[in-house]
Amino acid sequence: MADQFVAIDVETANADLASICQVGLARYDSGNLVEEWKSYVDPEDFFDGVNVSIHGIDEDTVRGAPTMPMLADRMYGTMDGHIVVCHTHFDRVATGKAFARYNLRRPECIWLDSARIARRAWTEFALSGYGLGNVCKRLGHQYTAHDALEDAKAAALVVRAAMDHTGVSLSDWLTRVEHPISGDLSGSKVARAGNPDGALSGEVMVFTGALCLPRAEAADRAAELGCSVDAAVTRRTTILVVGDADVRQRDPSLRTNKQREAEQLIVRGQSIRVIGESDFNALLELGRGAHKSS
Repeated sequence: MADQFVAIDVETANADLASICQVGLARYDSGNLVEEWKSYVDPEDFFDGVNVSIHGIDEDTVRGAPTMPMLADRMYGTMDGHIVVCHTHFDRVATGKAFARYNLRRPECIWLDSARIARRAWTEFALSGYGLGNVCKRLGHQYTAHDALEDAKAAALVVRAAMDHTGVSLSDWLTRVEHPISGDLSGSKVARAGNPDGALSGEVMVFTGALCLPRAEAADRAAELGCSVDAAVTRRTTILVVGDADVRQRDPSLRTNKQREAEQLIVRGQSIRVIGESDFNALLELGRGAHKSS
């Protein structure tokens, strides 16, 4: 079950999110697409010209299409008991409102927001630019936007790419998205003075990439170990901690800005050690052991 999930997207007839006029579902197992389905939906509501201009669906398109109660069992069969992915919460809210409108029970599933994953997997999307189209462009994926099935599969691609990029599993992402974003947004909040009695006193550490550990917590642990922690790579940086997946990233263009900056300084002669999060955790364990021995 841990490697299985369903992606969903919906289009709406007007500003009321309950007015679903198209739904798309894509089911994945071990990273492979095993089932896809989409249907137009008669929202039994009016079509706003603004919405029609976005997705091209109007009254004529859905004439004779099933209503949501007619599709409920089909959706339950795919969604119930699964992790269900959508990009931002709009599709989740729309699905819930559409089912509630007809006094139908909501699908019994675990929701996972692929936008929240993207914001934590790639630092450039941490604060902005994490719309589905922009993220897919970054990943080199072209698709037809505002088609419910195509959007659902695009959201699924974001999740799969994030797992590959970070090494964080699907089940771990369920927890990771609840942690603070750990991109390049920490600013002065991540800065720490190192414990002068720590095993690595005198080292200056910077964090970057997709870490499993929340950034503030990582900074606290580094400071206990003796490291001063900075928000940015500078001429005083001595250690750069990157996500484990970033250690294995061979394409320099896909590395974080901080890592590229550190590499440029290394080329110029600065002594900076680049390590992965697993090695950072090992240093923490050794540091605790040294403290106990003393």
